Amino acid sequence: MEIINDSKKKLELEYPCSWSYKLIGYEKEAIQKAIHDVILEREHNLTHSNASKKGKYISMNLDLVIQNEDERNFIFEALKKHQNIKMVL
Repeated sequence: MEIINDSKKKLELEYPCSWSYKLIGYEKEAIQKAIHDVILEREHNLTHSNASKKGKYISMNLDLVIQNEDERNFIFEALKKHQNIKMVL
């Protein structure tokens, strides 16, 4: 199945708002370190989401309040570039 989104509409959010990032990495402690490196001591909630069949990867949900679009994009990019994070969704 292929999902095609041909909508040209920009995502419209009312800030501040709650936002979730799904983080995929190798181990919980490494993901926690990456989060600390990016958002420091900022209030957030981190929950386990899933693990790969063979246990090589885990995914976790990071939930926090975002103040604006620039901040949302900055956190996404910083997490994506972090050495402890394999992928950000």
